[in-house]
Amino acid sequence: MRILVTGSDGYLGSLLTPVLMRSGHDVVGLDTGFYKERMLYRSKDPTPATLVKDVRDLDASDLAGFEAIVHMGDLSNDPAGELAPQITYEINHKGSVWLAELARKSGVGRFVYMSSCSVYGVAGEDFLTEESATDPQTSYAICKTLVEQDLRRLANERFAPTCMRNATAYGASPRMRFDIVLNNLAGLAWTGKGISMTSDGTPWRPIVHGLDICQAILAVLEAPREAVANEVFNVGNTNHNYRVREIAQIVGEVFPGCTVSFGPPSPDNRSYRVSFEKIKKHLPGFECRWDARQGAEQLLNLFRRVEMTAEVFECRAFTRLKQLQYLMRTGQLDEHFYWTE
Repeated sequence: MRILVTGSDGYLGSLLTPVLMRSGHDVVGLDTGFYKERMLYRSKDPTPATLVKDVRDLDASDLAGFEAIVHMGDLSNDPAGELAPQITYEINHKGSVWLAELARKSGVGRFVYMSSCSVYGVAGEDFLTEESATDPQTSYAICKTLVEQDLRRLANERFAPTCMRNATAYGASPRMRFDIVLNNLAGLAWTGKGISMTSDGTPWRPIVHGLDICQAILAVLEAPREAVANEVFNVGNTNHNYRVREIAQIVGEVFPGCTVSFGPPSPDNRSYRVSFEKIKKHLPGFECRWDARQGAEQLLNLFRRVEMTAEVFECRAFTRLKQLQYLMRTGQLDEHFYWTE
């Protein structure tokens, strides 16, 4: 299958493209390059030819010959989305729908969209399914909800979108991110020998390893069309819903000499537990191979191998908000997040 992967140079994209290529697929990447400045480590994995272009500037000629698109190329995570909410809407919502409409017109049969469990927002203690009401709290999550709605409208007998509501990702990647919960806690444990949380850590978060997300995407692409067409899947494992404090405690146990402390309740009321039973039913070959402890152990071994320092951990290239602020402050991005000359 000939597949276009947007966001191919990002945290998940740099994991996904080798998985698809090793499975025999013909892969082309697309990335605008916001986070390409630095890698945490080098990998022997194959990398695809990559089109350097903003998703908002694509035309039909860019999509010619593709059978599937995996779209993960948007402004990623809540803080980055709140930096410029209107631009987040232009890229994450309008840009994603433009790509989907162009794909449908160009005869691309499958469109796999990276949504997020953050669409559930504030949900309490009940386990949420794909049929549960959404309650997005941020520009990032609102855009994910809007794109899902528009993709359902675009679906027909020739165009099969699939929305994948990923749990919060974690784990090692060459294009590392330290602004997601388990990775951030691991970095704190390694560089400072301590995790001092400013909140009590009681909110629930489902988490999923990046490589498990990649396997879920591969399973969707290779599944019979009728199993995934116009479907929404929560991506993760029901047993991997953790309170944030539990993640911190696991990381503290894995990293030698790490102490863990907690603060008062946080005004951030986002908390949700998610059921992942539907994806098991539709894609019986998919299962999560990683849990929080294995992910923490993977990061500990990686940090030892690359001799990671506090300077590296705090590097702007590995935190979405810091990098975007830098590119804007130095005039490399304009007010619409296009590269300047």
